[in-house]
Amino acid sequence: MYDPTRLAALVAVAEAGSITRAAARLGYTAPALSQQLAKLERETGATLLVRHHRGARLTAAGELLAVRARRVLGELELARHELAQLAGLSGGRLRVGTFTTAGIHLLPPVLSAFRRAHPDVELAVADYEPPDGVTAVAAGEVDLALTHSYEPAPTVPLPAGVAAERLLVEELVLVTAPGHALAGGSVRLRLADLAGQPLISSAPTHPPRQGVEAALAAAGATPAVVCESPGYALVCALVSAGLGVAVVPEMVAAMATTPVGSRALADAGLRRTISVVHRTGERSPAADTLRALLRGAFGRAAGTGRSGAG
Repeated sequence: MYDPTRLAALVAVAEAGSITRAAARLGYTAPALSQQLAKLERETGATLLVRHHRGARLTAAGELLAVRARRVLGELELARHELAQLAGLSGGRLRVGTFTTAGIHLLPPVLSAFRRAHPDVELAVADYEPPDGVTAVAAGEVDLALTHSYEPAPTVPLPAGVAAERLLVEELVLVTAPGHALAGGSVRLRLADLAGQPLISSAPTHPPRQGVEAALAAAGATPAVVCESPGYALVCALVSAGLGVAVVPEMVAAMATTPVGSRALADAGLRRTISVVHRTGERSPAADTLRALLRGAFGRAAGTGRSGAG
């Protein structure tokens, strides 16, 4: 049994007439493709191609195997298509809701993996600032949505027929301008140490964050700038400019596009949970498949040294 990836490499060289051109077509480097072909030659015990100054040509053994390989690869592609049809993943449309941070940093590679596996499913992505994505799922506007909730905050019940699957939990951290006196310490900072600090108050009227704002106010952090936007890019830009400090999710601090320092906080229960919500009363193989990919992707993100993402 020969590796289909190596068979595809042989067919690509036969069609392109060059290892370099075949590698570009398949998304490999030329040395990597040469290694695949060398392994195939060892598996077959035959010389399959001859290199020359203008490229490469297949030997008689290579031509024979390439003919068979095209048939094998064609059958495998047909099987993939028929299995997708059987699973309900051939054709149709999958509508996904997301909030901005996850939509920029985490969702694209997941959707890319889904598209590679199921190219016949049309994808549509819409931006919903939580908790609007939950409402969109309940109303049937999207099939599933990424959303978040903060702690401390009162528990908000989900609409009937909607379920949430937790993907990640991340701590909130302090972000400061580079070189700030509170940045870079190894000891976790108590909320009480923020007393009197000018604070970038992040969307204080935004329901998911009101509990966090209340905790900061109770600790004596002084609002210096009220940033009504729920988007964290503006918050981090204001912090970077030295207008105050802010408390944001870990991933926001790690991926800020403007220079900021960060500091872990002592356990004050300040966290953000990233979840995917979906309807429970209907079967959607495409949505189920994407949820499985999300579980895998967010699980890998959790293992990169931070406790969460989003």
